Amino acid sequence: MFTKSKNKKIWTGVPPWILIGAVAVLLPVVVFITLENINRQKEKSIHLLLEKAAALIRSFEAGTRTGMMGRQWGGFQLQQLLAETAQQPDIVYLMVTDQSGKAIAHNSPEQIDRVYGAELDLKTISGAKNLQWRQISGPDGQNVFEVYRKFIPSGPPRGKGMMRRHMQMTGRQTPSAGQQYEDITDSARIIFVGLDMRSIEEAHRADIRHAVVMGAILLLVGLAGFTLLFLVQSYRATRASLSRIKAFSDNVVENVPIGLLALDHEGKIAAFNKDAAAILQLSTPEVIGQTAQNILPAKLLKEIDSSQSQDDVIEKEIECPTKNGKFIPLEIGVSSIKDDNDIFVGNVLLFKDLTEVRTLRREVARSQRLASVGRLAAGVAHEIRNPLSSIKGFATYFKERYPDRPQDQQTAAIMIQEVDRLNRVVGQLLEFSRPISIKPQKTSLQMLVSDSLKLIEDRAGEKNISVHAQNNPRVDEARIDPDRINQVLLNLYLNAIDAMDEGGKLTVDLLSNGESGDIQITVSDTGCGISPEHLAKVFDPYFTTKSSGTGLGLAIAYNIVEAMGGSVKVSSHKNQGTAFIITIPDAKESNRHD
Repeated sequence: MFTKSKNKKIWTGVPPWILIGAVAVLLPVVVFITLENINRQKEKSIHLLLEKAAALIRSFEAGTRTGMMGRQWGGFQLQQLLAETAQQPDIVYLMVTDQSGKAIAHNSPEQIDRVYGAELDLKTISGAKNLQWRQISGPDGQNVFEVYRKFIPSGPPRGKGMMRRHMQMTGRQTPSAGQQYEDITDSARIIFVGLDMRSIEEAHRADIRHAVVMGAILLLVGLAGFTLLFLVQSYRATRASLSRIKAFSDNVVENVPIGLLALDHEGKIAAFNKDAAAILQLSTPEVIGQTAQNILPAKLLKEIDSSQSQDDVIEKEIECPTKNGKFIPLEIGVSSIKDDNDIFVGNVLLFKDLTEVRTLRREVARSQRLASVGRLAAGVAHEIRNPLSSIKGFATYFKERYPDRPQDQQTAAIMIQEVDRLNRVVGQLLEFSRPISIKPQKTSLQMLVSDSLKLIEDRAGEKNISVHAQNNPRVDEARIDPDRINQVLLNLYLNAIDAMDEGGKLTVDLLSNGESGDIQITVSDTGCGISPEHLAKVFDPYFTTKSSGTGLGLAIAYNIVEAMGGSVKVSSHKNQGTAFIITIPDAKESNRHD
């Protein structure tokens, strides 16, 4: 079977070297077996001719003995018997010669007295009783199988007197003295039998054809056996390799860190890994084998349909709806799959959830903005502080110089108060702009939370706000900077109190993550909450919704926690409250700040 692919390569099931090797191994064996069969058949043919000639000679000798009946036979009687015997089919000639090769009797009378077999050692042959043979050309040019040996018609005569008495008793006449008969028993004779080989040659040719055909069949069977063994071995090796490749590919598809979806040529889902199931909020068993039209979102189907009309891979970002109605940002890559004959066999879709990526992008952009603001703030703060000191000094001077003028005293006091407030803003600005210095030490978190809440108890009581601390007995000591954490907590407490003008509840939860060992401090309130459009900006510098706020408190708190290797997250619902979650690494992680 041949398959011609688009790149003009021809593939066969069996490599040519296998066929060449099999022929190289089998051909000598088959040729040897074929030649052996041909030689065996030839030997059988020769043996058959020898047996036929031997039987003919024995029957001729037996007839000679029977015909003698105790008499001496002469050439006349022998010629008659020989001529009658030679009438059998396949006999070319039959002759009897003396030791010198002179034909005494021949089935063709004209050959009598001619010398035959001059090239043979007739003397030796006339004394040997075993059969000898040779192949010669006959009178008509045909191949003749000649068999010869000593002619033994009878034993020695018993005596002439006995023969005469026997003939008289039987009423037979004895030959007259004038009759010339040669006594065939008086000297050694040689009998030659020539057999026609045409029928044997025809049978031999048929045997050769049969042997060649059988050899060819044997060669083909051997090649088929070699090929079958190779194909079986190749099948087993290919099956094992395919099994390994399938296990490997299945493992890769299942564990690749992006969503993977494959469709066959009928639009049915053939592969769907766990990341794809998690992103699209579907179950792998319920989608495998299903039609994509009934399972996938319309936006993905649209991109898959577009890929079938394009040869290039489609790469883009889309907003894809999920099963619960939410939209998630996806980065997708869609490509159509074709075989070697450029026939469409399916589609493959790779997609990745960009939610975290976009969050990181926002964080990077925010960090870049903060770095720029920090550099600007440092320069502005240094330029403002010197004039502020002069203004505060002049305000203090005028307040002390005119103690009897209340209006001027009030104006000077306001100027001093505003200068102090502006100085605090500048101080916060400088603190925000310079690197955070962390000095970790072993600290009791429960005690730290308890002490920090005592600082705002009076202010919370003024607004009818209850304060609760929920400590976890498993969380006690940790290596942190207590002053910095206290600064962060106070900032969150004050923001929570400002958010609850009509009273409420301030709660501090102290938890520990059993797996990672991280410490989690949650500060929550039941205040007015933060609107969704402001939620992403709460940690930006100078962003505030309070008329008297500086907008740097949460930004500084964020920088402090981040400098300790932790994180701050916020969760809020309008008119339901806000929760700030501070995560601090465990003591082992905190050692890196020492």
